[in-house]
Amino acid sequence: MATAGSRKGGRGRKALTAVLDNDANISAGKADVAAAAGILSPPQKAKRATSKSSKGKAAAAAAAEEQASVVDAVSELQGMLEKLRLEKEKAEEMVRERDEVIRRKEEEQGRLQAELKKVQRAKEFKPTVSIPLVKALIEKDQEGEKKKGKGKAGHERKKPCPAYVLWCKDQWNEIKKESPDADFKEVSNALGAKWKALGAEEKQPYEERYRQEKEAYLQVVGQEKREAEAMKLLEEEQMQRTAKELLEQYLKFRQEADDDGDGGDNKKASKKGKKKKEKDPSKPKQPMSAYFVYTQQRRAALVAEKKNVPEIGRITGEEWKAMSEAEKAPFEAAARKQREEYQVEMAAYRQRKQEEAACQEKEEEEQKKIMKQEALQLLKKKEKTDNIIKKTKEEQRKKKVGGAAAAADPNRPKKPASSFLLFSKEARRQLAEERPGVASSTLTALVSVKWKELGEAEKQAWNGKAAEAMAAYKRDMEEYTKAAASSGGGGDASPCTSSSASS
Repeated sequence: MATAGSRKGGRGRKALTAVLDNDANISAGKADVAAAAGILSPPQKAKRATSKSSKGKAAAAAAAEEQASVVDAVSELQGMLEKLRLEKEKAEEMVRERDEVIRRKEEEQGRLQAELKKVQRAKEFKPTVSIPLVKALIEKDQEGEKKKGKGKAGHERKKPCPAYVLWCKDQWNEIKKESPDADFKEVSNALGAKWKALGAEEKQPYEERYRQEKEAYLQVVGQEKREAEAMKLLEEEQMQRTAKELLEQYLKFRQEADDDGDGGDNKKASKKGKKKKEKDPSKPKQPMSAYFVYTQQRRAALVAEKKNVPEIGRITGEEWKAMSEAEKAPFEAAARKQREEYQVEMAAYRQRKQEEAACQEKEEEEQKKIMKQEALQLLKKKEKTDNIIKKTKEEQRKKKVGGAAAAADPNRPKKPASSFLLFSKEARRQLAEERPGVASSTLTALVSVKWKELGEAEKQAWNGKAAEAMAAYKRDMEEYTKAAASSGGGGDASPCTSSSASS
């Protein structure tokens, strides 16, 4: 059967051996049963006890080894934790330093922004100081000279011609009549020879003429030089005054800007760009063309139909193109009439502007005269101050060398005022009433201008008053001199002292 099965499956199987019931197998079976039941024999018990004790030792050794490895692992973990703690502290320190750097940068940025705002506010500083009047007048004169075509030499005055040149001008035509074919060199040689042959009496008129012209030239040049020096001095004074005023305005502006702080942060920046030229409101408006006259007439009806501006322009343009010449004629006539009225108004406007310009030029000339007189007064004041300083230094030097000078006699008669000073007192009082609040220097300049504009008769009246005062002064001086001489020639005695002594 087994053979048959092996054939069917195609595999070979070993034949089962029969278990014999011998003693060995029976004892082995019994032993297995006893072991399963927990019944051990003495040798087996001893063996098992030995194996248990060896296993206990191995387990204890393994436990000790495991405990040592755990201790090592714990100490290693503690070292790693300490390392991590140090790294964490270092990282926190780095974070704190970074935060400090960021904070400083933010503070610096805020400070720079505040400075930038101050600078931007400083750029908006608009002073109200006007250009000094002297400088403006000088610049205007220079521009006028340039427009007239006068260059740098326009300000230079022509020097007078010498006597020989004056004589040559008179004799040139006579020499040319005698020898018309002679060139410039020949005529010059002939004039030179003829001039040498002239006597002193014949040369005298030309030399006298040259002397007079030279004196007049030097006088005019000296006056112009003095006026230029005075105007320069006045300009410097006005510039100093203007600079002081400008500095005060700027300091006030900076103070207000610092007080504002960040109050102007939300303000919008002012628009930059060129300012539009201001139009003259009195100037007539340009006349409208015929098309615009028609558009103005049609606009009201189209606006009533609720048309917008582009639609109104398109509709009126199309309608204007479609109109005939006869339909356009009334609008062209209205435009022509407006143009004629505009031309008339423009002619009147130009005439008015010319009159205003002439009036302004006249005012500027008057102002220039006043400024010139004011400058001359300033120059005189400066020269007087310089002379006083010079005189004081000279007196101090003399005192050091020869002792103190004698004091002036208070009883000595005072020198009377001149005709100009008498006029100045009266004119200054009137001008102060007419123009309250005017500067003293301006009043002095106005008085000088008025004095120059006086006629001979008016000046003669003031000269008479000054002559009377001078005659009284001379009488007083004679009495003073006699009294001083009678007192012993001391020079310090007064007429009162001498009279009391004689009595």
